[in-house]
Amino acid sequence: MKLAKLCAAAGLACGGSDAEVTGFAIDNRKVAPGTVFGAFQGTRVNGEDFIPAAIEAGAIAVVARPEAKVEGAVHIADTNPRKAFARLASRFFTPVPEHIVAVTGTNGKTSTVEMTRQIWRMAGERAASIGTLGVTTPDESASTGLTTPDIVTFLSNMSGLAREGVTHVAYEASSHGLSQYRNEGVPVEAAAFTNFSRDHLDYHADMEDYFAAKMRLFDDVVSDGATAVVWMGSGDSGWNARVVDHAKSRGLAVMTVGEQGEDIRLTSREPTQLGQVLTVEHCGTTRKITLPLIGPYQVSNALCAAGLALASGTDASLVWDAVARLQPVRGRLERAVIAPSGAPVYVDYAHTPDAIEAAIAALRPHVTGRLITVFGAGGDRDHGKRKPMGESAAKASDLVIVTDDNPRGETAADIRAQVLEGAPDAREVGDRREAICAAIAEAGADDIVLVAGKGHETGQIIGSGENMRVLPFDDVEVARECAAQIARGDA
Repeated sequence: MKLAKLCAAAGLACGGSDAEVTGFAIDNRKVAPGTVFGAFQGTRVNGEDFIPAAIEAGAIAVVARPEAKVEGAVHIADTNPRKAFARLASRFFTPVPEHIVAVTGTNGKTSTVEMTRQIWRMAGERAASIGTLGVTTPDESASTGLTTPDIVTFLSNMSGLAREGVTHVAYEASSHGLSQYRNEGVPVEAAAFTNFSRDHLDYHADMEDYFAAKMRLFDDVVSDGATAVVWMGSGDSGWNARVVDHAKSRGLAVMTVGEQGEDIRLTSREPTQLGQVLTVEHCGTTRKITLPLIGPYQVSNALCAAGLALASGTDASLVWDAVARLQPVRGRLERAVIAPSGAPVYVDYAHTPDAIEAAIAALRPHVTGRLITVFGAGGDRDHGKRKPMGESAAKASDLVIVTDDNPRGETAADIRAQVLEGAPDAREVGDRREAICAAIAEAGADDIVLVAGKGHETGQIIGSGENMRVLPFDDVEVARECAAQIARGDA
């Protein structure tokens, strides 16, 4: 496709160049002849420093700030080069799936996206999801990814899925991705907001800045006339009501879901041994649904997913039938093993104060003995949430073991000390494997063990920069290995 035609479609000036575009890149090492290169200023690296290398490798155009120095290629100048690059790339990566929905919020994005995919699949659609678990395709295969991949990967994935016959895609929209324009340029017919609490304040200036980043999904990204699916629980702090205001200001249709929801109302929830029975009102009909997942927050995820499926045009009877057959999401209250004592061991991705509290609350109705929680806090991330994480775990658990969780470039003992400020009576076991084994060995027949923080992750990140190492570590596999060692009498 000609550069001039792409620029005209995106509303950008590029001097009428008739050069043929072969691809897009934001990494100069991925530039080939005919590539459009995006040069952005980042928190650690300035992409403008790599403009000469990109041009030498064959870049025919560079999207960068007006003051950037570009010689030997077309300079597509814009004061917001990330946004301009996304607009341009979206005209190149076509076609895209007919039905696209997005999910944002502090917790629950991965589960909601995956549950939406499951509902569509059970309704007979060719569906996929993009997010923390990677790209999950209709045949259930998944490739590892970030919550929101870079814009080139995102758009090429969307186009590739469409070419493979996928018609429905749900994707996670993180605050980082939204603020960096990493998920732009595709028609989004519905977007869900799960919840909002402290996280990522190492990146965002404060909670208002964090919230504003998430609101870009409703203010700018979704299509005109799209539907906003908003969870309205009984204990929401007011943030979700503000999401409704944003959606209405944009002229979006609003679907509220939850105990306070007007469109999908949860009127009762009764825990069972393996799940919970929900009473849900929708379009004048009351339904009893047996959800095969435990915990209140799994209910919010499932009902938000149902809302997205309904907003995309899936028949209501198919949606509610599918909700009753949802499967657990990898690393989200996933039962890893039954300890030799008979205690179940659950693994969850919870890594914020609210998420830890929610995971413990989900398990509490199923505990007749003690709830033992193992967790840590990540290094080089929001320091201010560490003590509150300790407080959340200590308040709701009977025994807390504080351990390491991706210490990265920080001293692991210092991180643990900050967590222990909120849980002074907790045990400190730095080695994560040893901590998990200790919890399983401690657990009695009536106890439950929760291993929180890493969820689906399969590595422990040690060091940073050139010294960074990722050591193989999967909480589910480690829990199973520890249980087997204890059963043999080796631990």
